[in-house]
Amino acid sequence: MKITGLRTEAVRIPFETPIRTAIHHIEAVCCVLLRVDTDAGIEGQGLVWCMNAARLPVLDAMIHSLGPRVIGRDPHEHAALWSDMWADVNFFGAKGITLFGIAAIDMALWDLVGKAHDMSVCKLLGQSRDRVRAYHSGGLWVSLSPDELQAQAKDYLDQGYRAMKMRLGKTSVAEDIERVAAVRAAIGPDIDLMTDANQGFTVNHAIRVGRALEPYNLVWFEEPVQAHDLAGSARVAAEIDTPIASGETEYARYGFRDMIERGSADVLMPDLERVGGITEFVKVAHMADAFDIPVSPHVYTEQSLQLCGALSNIEYSEMMPWFGNLYNEQTELVDGDLLIPDRPGLGFTFNADSIARYRVTD
Repeated sequence: MKITGLRTEAVRIPFETPIRTAIHHIEAVCCVLLRVDTDAGIEGQGLVWCMNAARLPVLDAMIHSLGPRVIGRDPHEHAALWSDMWADVNFFGAKGITLFGIAAIDMALWDLVGKAHDMSVCKLLGQSRDRVRAYHSGGLWVSLSPDELQAQAKDYLDQGYRAMKMRLGKTSVAEDIERVAAVRAAIGPDIDLMTDANQGFTVNHAIRVGRALEPYNLVWFEEPVQAHDLAGSARVAAEIDTPIASGETEYARYGFRDMIERGSADVLMPDLERVGGITEFVKVAHMADAFDIPVSPHVYTEQSLQLCGALSNIEYSEMMPWFGNLYNEQTELVDGDLLIPDRPGLGFTFNADSIARYRVTD
């Protein structure tokens, strides 16, 4: 089987209500969808996303620039293909948009090989379980009032979730703590609760917030400071008892090696498009496992489920509903856990009608 071509198309999925975090104002998520074709008539699918449609042509160009490194090759050689793409982007660097392009192709290659053998990616990697605890991450935004937060948190409980994440980012410590207290009161002491500052705090402010959060029994305090400030994140981690989670904006195994060496996070959160796809995600997870550090995938719920089924140091799957409408299949929640799909490849396939509805035409 040989790869014969790469096909891409762009979509923009608008939100009914814009989302606000400590540093973001998001009106839509924008994706480049990739299909890798073969001479066997089997296609693999992958995607990368961004917050601004103006950046879609950059993502698309990066993917296609790697075409000469993969077209004509056997997709089973995905490890060699990853290394060849990595070497090819050396001039532009091993962080940033170059990893997005590698990731899209790598995802599609794993999906393709799974389909070729009628096996899930989870089974190709070596399955360890058939479900994973999910935390709802698609709400509880900074813009909501305490009453609105409580209503939304109760709705997540009604949907069957037993874990959820809320965002921090108010000016005063007291206001953020009031909001966390409101959610904890609404869900009770036995539901897992995470917080995320979205890189919005200074080190000193993050330490003050983190100390004030201790009574609320949080699973983790995510991205308290700017992602590039590994030393600052390590200071926060050393000063508070709540585990620090970070890594969604880190690149490749070398970036995560730096995080581990500096002690900048207690939970690592690789993002499939920034880490470099499934091939590199597995390397990061195994490296973390050698230090008994848990891993939690960022955003890519549908694709990451296969990793959750194979990697034993993944404790939670982020349930982010942003991309669900793009697929023919839907995630399944049972007793607060997401089931690992036992379908070929990544287990989710693009829905033509949805893509037509969201397609970017100019």
